[in-house]
Amino acid sequence: MTVFRPCIDLHQGQVKQIVGGTLSDAGDGLRTNFVAEHGPAWYAQRYRDDGLRGGHVIKLGPGNDTAAREALAAWPGGLHLGGGIDLDNARDWLEAGAEKVIVTSWLFPQGVFAQERLASLSAAIGSERLVVDVSCRRRGDDWLIAIDRWQTVTAVALSGPLLAELARHCSEFLVHAADVEGLCRGIDHDLVSALGRWSTIPCVYAGGAKALEDLVAVERLSGGAVALTYGSALDLFGGARVRYADLVGWNLARRQR
Repeated sequence: MTVFRPCIDLHQGQVKQIVGGTLSDAGDGLRTNFVAEHGPAWYAQRYRDDGLRGGHVIKLGPGNDTAAREALAAWPGGLHLGGGIDLDNARDWLEAGAEKVIVTSWLFPQGVFAQERLASLSAAIGSERLVVDVSCRRRGDDWLIAIDRWQTVTAVALSGPLLAELARHCSEFLVHAADVEGLCRGIDHDLVSALGRWSTIPCVYAGGAKALEDLVAVERLSGGAVALTYGSALDLFGGARVRYADLVGWNLARRQR
């Protein structure tokens, strides 16, 4: 079932909306669409009040641990936490209140997929509490997995066989289309369609959503297999294109079917 999944993106301890393709370690060229007046706990409580489970809290770089813990404390067991997750800290974040943890870069040392790392993490915390982030950038006809806050593009392409292998060790996928993230120019229709065909477990797509109609498109393209996240277009993050209340209403209607 295609539903709206909320997010809390953290950068330097604040809730922000950033053009994903401009993130870099040096900070040069960073484009920020929105900096929140409210703290992360305010957003977490809002999602809790509206019954929006499974939103992702993403730490974009260092300096975000305190803010992340504030969000998790506001809704213990209701949010997924990503950003710097590895075998050493995953259990700590679950104990801090995350329903699930999201892992990405740690699975790709030197840009090469380390299947043994995924297996060890899944065994340590349970596949039901693990989300694998396979955010990507388009290169020709392929979508290549991007790590290190989407700065490093690996040679690993998304495919049905790859997602089937990953799904043996996790309970959900998170996919940011990094090329369109934060631009409000529309979703990557081809990617959403491919995810609908390839993914055998719940999958959340983020990147480019700019209108309520994008939910309709994702539902159609994926056969209802992919959920959708909104960022910069959302009035909750200073946008003028999409009303948060309408997204809450969409989810309520889907639950009542």
